[in-house]
Amino acid sequence: MTARELLSWVGDRLAERFGEPAAHSESAVETLVRTVLSQNTNDVNRDRAYRELRAQFPDLAAVADADENAVAQVIRSAGLHRQKARTLVGVLSRIRDEQGALDLGFLADLTTEDGLRWLTSSRGVGKKTAGIVLLFCFDKPYFPVDTHIRRICTRLGLLTPGDDAHDRINPLVSTEARTLRALHLSLIRLGREICHPRAPACDRCPLAERCAAAIQLAGQAAKEGVGS
Repeated sequence: MTARELLSWVGDRLAERFGEPAAHSESAVETLVRTVLSQNTNDVNRDRAYRELRAQFPDLAAVADADENAVAQVIRSAGLHRQKARTLVGVLSRIRDEQGALDLGFLADLTTEDGLRWLTSSRGVGKKTAGIVLLFCFDKPYFPVDTHIRRICTRLGLLTPGDDAHDRINPLVSTEARTLRALHLSLIRLGREICHPRAPACDRCPLAERCAAAIQLAGQAAKEGVGS
């Protein structure tokens, strides 16, 4: 089975297990802000920081004009608050200054590559953050790789530690945005519920039969059982 075929199989198995994910309803700017806040933290901390940001500022346009230190104090719960505040103020003010309003709608008219280039040229916005905005808000066929997805793909044998995960995985996945969104969200759910960083629950995993790490662990357990 090729890497491309394996990822297609993964998508099918996860769809059987988890079903169709909910539709995305946030604006592109809201998605960008939430994704920046999500970097190196969990959803609980991200959501708390986002709520506090919206409570302290009348709108996201006000964040573009705010002092970075003030923003940092508001989003402390997200971790790396000074770094994230610098990113948010920088990218929001850039959008407003270049577009005349806090609106990312112009990305719809760009190619995926040009949209990725524009977003990642802002300090603190990487491929994952840019990819989420492009895929979920503009149906651009770019697959964002977060920590959970990187871990699962490494265990499946699709990545090695030195790989650029986005450059490695994107040529292997579907070019249909709906399929990519489902695969992205399902892999994240798998990582949270089953394929944990430590002690993954391989006995409950729908991918175990073709997962290199799970097969290796099963082989080691069998050898230990024979030797005991």
